[in-house]
Amino acid sequence: MQVATGIKSASCMLLAILFVIAPGVSLSFAGQTPASDVVEISEKVDAYVAAEMRAQRIPGLALGIARDGQIVKARGYGLANVELDVPVKPETIFQTGSVGKQFTATAVMMLVDDGKIRLDDPISKYLPGTPTAWDRITVRNLLTHTSGVPDYESDSLTKKGAAFIDLRKDYTEAELLEKFEGLSLDFPPGSKWSYSNSGYVLLGILIHKVTGQFYGDVLQSRIFVPLAMTSTRIISEADIVPNRAGGYRLVNGDIKNQEWVSPMLNTTADGALYTNVLDMAKWDAALYTEKLLKKRNLQHMWSPVRLNDGRTAPYGFGWDLTEVNGHRLIEHGGAWQGFTTQISRYVDDKFTVIVLTNLDSEHSQPDKIAHKVAALCNPALAPAPEKAH
Repeated sequence: MQVATGIKSASCMLLAILFVIAPGVSLSFAGQTPASDVVEISEKVDAYVAAEMRAQRIPGLALGIARDGQIVKARGYGLANVELDVPVKPETIFQTGSVGKQFTATAVMMLVDDGKIRLDDPISKYLPGTPTAWDRITVRNLLTHTSGVPDYESDSLTKKGAAFIDLRKDYTEAELLEKFEGLSLDFPPGSKWSYSNSGYVLLGILIHKVTGQFYGDVLQSRIFVPLAMTSTRIISEADIVPNRAGGYRLVNGDIKNQEWVSPMLNTTADGALYTNVLDMAKWDAALYTEKLLKKRNLQHMWSPVRLNDGRTAPYGFGWDLTEVNGHRLIEHGGAWQGFTTQISRYVDDKFTVIVLTNLDSEHSQPDKIAHKVAALCNPALAPAPEKAH
């Protein structure tokens, strides 16, 4: 789970700012910011984003900024479709990449709330017939990347001509499970942390086994519909999807369309969703409430995983956990098929930045953009400068 050469001038490419303000809420980025300062900050953000897009050669980008669960800025920059010269707007739909993992993790926690799954149960309880080597892998291990199941996108499993998973082949869930079962574990479950897309593919299969429903249908009925996330759904390149952006990659300096991936592999639970910044803002707002999960389970998702030896790793259930100058930061990035994404939630400040781009991960840095935008809006969120060596 990747700008164009000949890009038009920024003035032609950038759309007007869309401000959405809740009744009785004053527009502000940090504290009681005067209106004149808000405009100045917004202009600085626009200038910075445009400069980074030129530097990183990103064709199109959507930016969402939310404070106290309300959008304060949503804007599109550049082109959603280079060939057709279609500009990005706040409604433009991008692929999520691994930002989709947080939705999979939330679905699992909903099933925990329902009493249908226990985090410390072995996955063999829900996936009968798994190898003996998997007997100690728990649901928690899959959620926290501590299972030892190798990542199917790791360098060792993606060698040219001998890729473990052929991205141009359709696999059934049973076939994917069988392939993963044939791999030796990288380490004993719970002993280390190592990012594994495979673990989240397995969680999607597990959700299907427990509920009798495809995991994407579970997300639709239990998350997207209740939150009115009307533009968020499983990827389908066959369907007509209004406002869908094209994904791009740079090859020897030239922009190319995204590479084709088989339909089934664009539906796995490690990150295969469409969304836009408006829907992601609804998601962000819901995470400050108990609309989806009880508070204790949300806190569970945002607690560092504890390894067998007592050490911790800065990862929860589908979220990276860190801090900036004492401000907690819960975030995640994603990359897939010519798209990159970032959602950075400064939860102590109830401040969130969402960045969606349509350029491959080798050439775009949505996390860098999100962090700098946060710092422009609130200097207290600026990371400390790196020390010279």
